[in-house]
Amino acid sequence: MQRTIDYKNGKVIVIDQTRIPHELVELEMPDYESVADAIKTMKVRGAPAIGVAGALGIVVAARHSSASDPKSLYEELEQAGDTLKKTRPTAVNLFWGIDRMLDAAHAALKAESNVDDMKHALESLGKLMLQEDEDICRRIGSHGASLLPQNGDVLTHCNAGALACVGYGTALGVIRAAVEAGKRIHVYADETRPRLQGMKLTCFELVRDNIPVTVISDNMAGSFMRKGKIDCVVVGADRIAANGDVANKIGTYSVAVLAHHHGIPFYVAAPTSTIDLSLANGDDTPIEERSHEEVTHIDGHRIAPMGVEVVNPSFDVTPAAYVNAIITEKGIVYPPYKKNLR
Repeated sequence: MQRTIDYKNGKVIVIDQTRIPHELVELEMPDYESVADAIKTMKVRGAPAIGVAGALGIVVAARHSSASDPKSLYEELEQAGDTLKKTRPTAVNLFWGIDRMLDAAHAALKAESNVDDMKHALESLGKLMLQEDEDICRRIGSHGASLLPQNGDVLTHCNAGALACVGYGTALGVIRAAVEAGKRIHVYADETRPRLQGMKLTCFELVRDNIPVTVISDNMAGSFMRKGKIDCVVVGADRIAANGDVANKIGTYSVAVLAHHHGIPFYVAAPTSTIDLSLANGDDTPIEERSHEEVTHIDGHRIAPMGVEVVNPSFDVTPAAYVNAIITEKGIVYPPYKKNLR
């Protein structure tokens, strides 16, 4: 599959994930405002993907700026960064990507670079980050493949695949690497209410790759574990605190508790850009509350009675005690996480 996000001819290119699995459509975004809208409306989603998207939003903001001096350009980029950062609060990769760009711009400013040189430096860094993300995911996959059974069933929740990154994926990268190494893996994909990313996106990816996958509703996971049908769980992450607590798509906590109860390994696959050492634990993670219509409607059709109260937190936090290992591009991290993540 082509890259989820790319940069061509001065525009950010993304696959519109709200159209999958019905059609594969690319969107061209010439300015940071359209990039911000794509992140907010989840046309591009997944922690690593929105990290790169935020960075490329700064690139196009610089490219199309009419600022005549470096200081004015930098001030414009800070404003663009503020807009991009307000789109989604939970995935730390978004802030990491934007700040990496702003740091590069500030370094160019201090070095007394001219406007054109600053723009060129940011564009080069944006292209580098695209390639870095793919390389990082492949290294995550290579490390994590060793944890999967030679012949077995893996449960995953939400979508932490190529669509959540520039390419290849984190949790699905581990599965892909295991299959490429000759392991016979069958995947159970939680449908992942309320947006159904597991059914719509994860299954879409795995079917295209000819990796056996079965979709199950979220409330089936415990029953399948009790029957011995799940050998391990692999999920992605949107933010990992210094103590190893993991913020991920809502429902991940329930899966982790069930896996722990049944003695099933629970693995988290994420790049080091997802690790937020400034948070002592997961309780300090900002949790995004999304539209109530995501719960009351499916594909635009209302399924809930009028007048019902709704809450819709998009993420939950899984305590580190339920996480057997965290798979990163630098290797597999085991407890104690407070020491080993650093």
